Amino acid sequence: MATMPADRSPDSTLALLRSGYRFIGERCERYGSDVFRTRILLAPTICLRGRPAAKLFYDNERFERATAMPMRVQRTLTGRGGVQGLDGPEHRDRKAMFMTIMTPTAIRQLGQLFDDEWLTRIPAWEGAGPVRLYDELGRLLTRVVCAWAGVPLPASQVDRRAVELHAMIEAPAVVGPRHWRGRLARHRAERWLAALIERTRAGFSPAPAGSALAVIAEHRDRRGELLPRRIAAVELLNVLRPVVAVDQYLVFAALALHDHPAWRERVRDDDETAEHFVQEVRRYYPFFPIAAARVRRSFDWQGHHFPRGRRVLLDLYGTNHHPSLWPQPELFRPDRFAGRRVDPFELIPQGGGDHRTGHRCAGEWITIELMKRAVANLTTAMRYDIGAQNLALDLHRMPALPPIGLTLTNIRGTA
Repeated sequence: MATMPADRSPDSTLALLRSGYRFIGERCERYGSDVFRTRILLAPTICLRGRPAAKLFYDNERFERATAMPMRVQRTLTGRGGVQGLDGPEHRDRKAMFMTIMTPTAIRQLGQLFDDEWLTRIPAWEGAGPVRLYDELGRLLTRVVCAWAGVPLPASQVDRRAVELHAMIEAPAVVGPRHWRGRLARHRAERWLAALIERTRAGFSPAPAGSALAVIAEHRDRRGELLPRRIAAVELLNVLRPVVAVDQYLVFAALALHDHPAWRERVRDDDETAEHFVQEVRRYYPFFPIAAARVRRSFDWQGHHFPRGRRVLLDLYGTNHHPSLWPQPELFRPDRFAGRRVDPFELIPQGGGDHRTGHRCAGEWITIELMKRAVANLTTAMRYDIGAQNLALDLHRMPALPPIGLTLTNIRGTA
């Protein structure tokens, strides 16, 4: 049995918060191994990266998700009792519910709402002076996803709900006031949506047929029971929040067009090239850093022992930058996707494995759809300038974004 490399620190929690996206990858390079052990929040933890590790990690016979995610993440980002923390038949049932929402027709409808809202906003941007893209897209996506999901959202509440959703997304990897703002935001959002679920079930706030609100409010589990209202609220947030989080990728797409201007013409002229560009943005830029699971039953893998109950972290960012999978991974090269069929354990910014039965994000197709439409809007529907500003991404910060969210100036429509 091989000896698994061990991190030198007695506990690596602070190192994880300091190193951010590079925490696992840097130690894998240091130890010459894609697997090592450490302690996170004082708990023994195994860290992994790479395609074989991803294939292992998404084996539901060997790993389970219940109790794997730290409570600080559940109380801010994912919610308690949601699909991300379920296993076995209960997970399959809940995942099937989500997949009924993610039909090709529904995704196209969401994309059309997004385009319509974007084009509507251009005249307002033209006269607004500098536009902080991250904030503007957060509000735009909040309006769009609520309309698509059947969630009533008065115009007066858009800013508040967008701020709450951003707070949840930004809270898991920070301490102090930002973390507590995220917890408070989740509490408020769950209370808002739980009341909406109750009104929908009582017939006071009818939901459009097939909408996320209708599907989740009406869903019955394997025992034929409606989801508890709080759990239903968590799952409805698991539709709203991830769509709003796509604003990070849209900022990254705009940043990539700025840093690599030759691609502006190429993505404008060819849909396949635009697809390669979007996939490279998803591979290259930082999104969610890691995924967590627990060993279901003890086993050995590649000469290393995985004891029952041990928490395991898969490095999503590090796998997307693994040199054995992606030659010259620190270069932005959309052409690497030309003629390449990527399997479900290679490109994993939103998880790996199978969408329908595993823990890969059910909204991945939504992400790609919105990114392609944003790239088209940025290159054909408007012109703009990006003045002098700090565009560096701090990979120690999770999520990592340009410090002022990428500011656009001199915006003018092309219509």
